[in-house]
Amino acid sequence: MQQQQPPSSHSVRLSLLDMICFSYSEYFSLFHACRHKSRTCQPSAAPPPTPGSNRGNKCYDGSNCSAPQAAEDNTIELTIINGDVQALNDMMKAGKKLCESNKDGWLPLHEAAYYGSLECVKLLLKAYPATIDQRTLQEETPLCITVVKGRLECLQFLLQSGAEPDIANKSRETPLYKACERKNAEAVKSLVEYGADVNHRCNRGWTALHEAVARNALDIIDILVKAGAKIETKNCYGITPLFVAAQSGQLEALRYIVKCEADINTQANDSASALFEACKNGHDDIVEFLLAQGADANKPNKDGLLPIHIASRKRENDEIISMLIPVTSRVRVKRSGISPLHIAAERNNNDILEELINAGYDVNFTLSFDRARLYEDRRSTALYFAVMNNNINATQMLLEAGANPNIDIINPLLISIRHGCCKTMKLLLDHGANINAYISTHPTSFPATVMFSMKYLSLLKFIMDLGCDAESCFKCVYGSGPHPSMEEATRQIDTTQPAEHKEPKIVQFCEMVSTPELSRWAGPIIDVLLDYVGNVKLCSRLQEHLDSYEDWACIKAKSDPPRPLTHLCRLKVRNVMGNNRIKLLDTLPLPCRLIRFLTYDTSNEY
Repeated sequence: MQQQQPPSSHSVRLSLLDMICFSYSEYFSLFHACRHKSRTCQPSAAPPPTPGSNRGNKCYDGSNCSAPQAAEDNTIELTIINGDVQALNDMMKAGKKLCESNKDGWLPLHEAAYYGSLECVKLLLKAYPATIDQRTLQEETPLCITVVKGRLECLQFLLQSGAEPDIANKSRETPLYKACERKNAEAVKSLVEYGADVNHRCNRGWTALHEAVARNALDIIDILVKAGAKIETKNCYGITPLFVAAQSGQLEALRYIVKCEADINTQANDSASALFEACKNGHDDIVEFLLAQGADANKPNKDGLLPIHIASRKRENDEIISMLIPVTSRVRVKRSGISPLHIAAERNNNDILEELINAGYDVNFTLSFDRARLYEDRRSTALYFAVMNNNINATQMLLEAGANPNIDIINPLLISIRHGCCKTMKLLLDHGANINAYISTHPTSFPATVMFSMKYLSLLKFIMDLGCDAESCFKCVYGSGPHPSMEEATRQIDTTQPAEHKEPKIVQFCEMVSTPELSRWAGPIIDVLLDYVGNVKLCSRLQEHLDSYEDWACIKAKSDPPRPLTHLCRLKVRNVMGNNRIKLLDTLPLPCRLIRFLTYDTSNEY
């Protein structure tokens, strides 16, 4: 189910899948769990003392009390704890009014109900019958307190004495609701016999049946249903008891509810189905039962996600995925604009990814425009997610299954270069990744692969060895003439600037290498690139860089024509061979000496 904003205890920005998979039900589960921590009535804040123990200055509710009346209240409380009816009777004969509440609204009758002192309850009710339904400041009646503490004898007596069973506390929870919450079947039975409303809703629309189902209390569910509890009642999020059973993994309760002809395809307000919720929470047995009962696996939630999408988020959901694959429509998946492959790849769920690939899911399925635009990089393939996560195994699985590495706007090869993962780079290149990839949204006159690797000379050399185009780096439109100012060039390169409607300017290599981040490495970068070009002429900007450091004079001399004949021959042979063969040099039937020559291996003489 999908509405809740998750509790942000961390500052990590949510991914697309987190945003579209978080649900109403998760919000309600969190709310419900938090409420359970504070649902006990006020006096239960401290454990009941043993008779005669010294509780110090405590009010009826167990809180600290500094009022002068504290000692007197403590005496009354200890008398009730000890069940000393005679002492209590003596107090009343002496003129003590035991029908006055303390600062928290607690009467001695509430205390007697709390500690289960039946004789004291009888005495106090006989003396003050009008207090039978009096509430504390939390709006808890003596009947509610007996239910919370499980005092069945007091509960029976209060009901027989005419206590109203449907008076709710501040959260609009009735004694029947509290009895279900504590799985007290005897209390539920008694309350129902005395006419408690089985369909009363708390402040979130939750009924006693919802609560009993959430706790898998079959005996209580049976009592409630036979007493007229509505099977299809919904809370404020549109959640029915069947949905609760599926969400919380209560199979026995689910079976009972289904026998009562509950709607197996019930959907919450955000259109998430019970099957969707069971898949999200990883309840294998619930999923199996729902599918066996005819649950529709192709009902999308409001974001268009199917159960198979949400099941792909968790690593432990292999069996659920196996059950969903044969009953999930590929047409519906396509219509959703996102494949479960994307989710499995983003979550590094390799086992699920493999299972989906083996089932024939399209490894080249791309995110719809609306889903892709939620990412700054406009990613679109599962392969991109795998490479972005630096998940080599997932990358290999997708490539071997036929994933095209050249679909995304930003080539996954560029991401692998940014990660500095040579193994992923080699995998992508072996499967046809474009070594001379460009980024259409940020055009450059030289390959983006060079731009991404310029900060790491060894990486730059690695991609050059594999056949990247180095010559384009020295083709400057300004040549020996004046170049734009450094500020203007930097502004054009800055990818954080908002894109203009007009066509973006093509960035030259000399402008890129002149940025503050790279200018101090300009010489070594040019030095590496010169090993992969023939006779070239450096533009005036590159000349300025090489002239700025004396140590770079040898690099400038290296660029002066003519280049050595052996170097030109190497370039010619590599050009004739082509990039595909260059990548396989080590496997070709060539002399070792020639291979070392072509791969720039200078460790031994040629």
